[in-house]
Amino acid sequence: MGAGIFDRRHRLPTAGLLLLVTFIAFEAMAVGTAMPTAVAELDGLAWYGWPFSAYLVASVVGMVVGGDLGDRRGPRTALLAGVTVFAAGLLAAGLAGDMLLFVAARAFQGLGGGLIAVSLYVVAGQAYEGPLRPRLFGAISAAWVLPALVGPLVAGLVTTHASWRWVFLGLLPLVGVSLLLVLPALRGLTPPAASGGRWRPARTGWAGLAGLGIAALQVAGQRLDGPAVGIAAGGLVALTAGLRRLLPGGVARARAGLPAVVASRGLLAGAFFGMDVLLPLALTQLHGYSPTAAGIPLTAGAVGWATASQLQGRNPAWSRAFLLRIGFVLLAAGVVGSALVAVPGLGGWPAYLTWAVAGLGMGLGMPSVGVLLLEQSPEHRRGADSAAFQIADVTGSALCVGLVGVLVAAAAASLLPLAGAVALAAVVLGGLAVVGSLVAPRAAAPAGAEDDPVPATTLAAS
Repeated sequence: MGAGIFDRRHRLPTAGLLLLVTFIAFEAMAVGTAMPTAVAELDGLAWYGWPFSAYLVASVVGMVVGGDLGDRRGPRTALLAGVTVFAAGLLAAGLAGDMLLFVAARAFQGLGGGLIAVSLYVVAGQAYEGPLRPRLFGAISAAWVLPALVGPLVAGLVTTHASWRWVFLGLLPLVGVSLLLVLPALRGLTPPAASGGRWRPARTGWAGLAGLGIAALQVAGQRLDGPAVGIAAGGLVALTAGLRRLLPGGVARARAGLPAVVASRGLLAGAFFGMDVLLPLALTQLHGYSPTAAGIPLTAGAVGWATASQLQGRNPAWSRAFLLRIGFVLLAAGVVGSALVAVPGLGGWPAYLTWAVAGLGMGLGMPSVGVLLLEQSPEHRRGADSAAFQIADVTGSALCVGLVGVLVAAAAASLLPLAGAVALAAVVLGGLAVVGSLVAPRAAAPAGAEDDPVPATTLAAS
């Protein structure tokens, strides 16, 4: 029997990594359900958006710190630090007595989550051979499905019948179990031989600036007034300045090789998650769907994502750049097709089909860009490149969700009908996926390329 991600050598680290992903995904899916009750009990309704923004800003910092730490000390140190900080954030959130402490706890969770997200790629690069990586990334994608299906429901039941605090505290022993499973395999993972061992504190500062820029754009997207313009402008300046120092040169024009891989990750995340947050609102407001019925298309998307992830994982010989392009085409079809939700005579039923198609596209695209990243990133830069990869994901998602927020706010202010806002969002976000389908062939390693990719420089230099 050939090697597999659950063979004797890999079964413990695979189980540990998948459990970590599952619990982090559950927390991400569940926290939105528990948040209204938490802020009400802590008398923090005016601070409602801050727990989300604090997590986001800190996660960007955590990604950069995790990348540098992984390149200097190896993935074991970075992953241990990430799990420890994330667990501390869970504990602090569950015990928080006021809103300020709760926001600080969410920041700790974000910092730990960023460290873990980057460390997963570094571990995948060192502990798993090339043919196993598509299967591993397929399994990681599938690990998000169960939390997507049951996370909000379980969180609602726990919040209603116990306390919102147990949404955080209840994960602590499970996170500990996953760490115990993965630790034996991490002992053999050492720092890259070519690592310079130099800490780069300036990158942490640039990461904080980029994170603040993303948070500012999110805040601006939730309001439609004079101050929102200034907040958005300041956020855009901060984000651009931070990204210039954090992403590989050439990302802005999707230069062939690693820059196109990073750009593809941002385009995938932006196009999908921008529409993902809008669909339930469209179904409830335009067609009177219940919250449960409005959530079914999201479940269909999650199932499509997991199905396609498993398909690509079973065929490691397939071209990753080709799969990425097919993924973008399916994503574009699903997102643009979701504009049918805005047609009054059709009702909301097309979303049940279109979002499953979009999920299929993500299931092919997301694992493929992960494999392409590890193929093109040398071992001594894998942490920094993985951090850039994750930052592109967060940035793409935040910008597109912010755009959706502006359109929804415009509809709420009667500047355009909600159906028009939904249709416009579908066209714009689908257009991003079309752009991604044109970028995808560049994500393959250029012929005759050097082993060491373009170093992280500035977007302006691209």
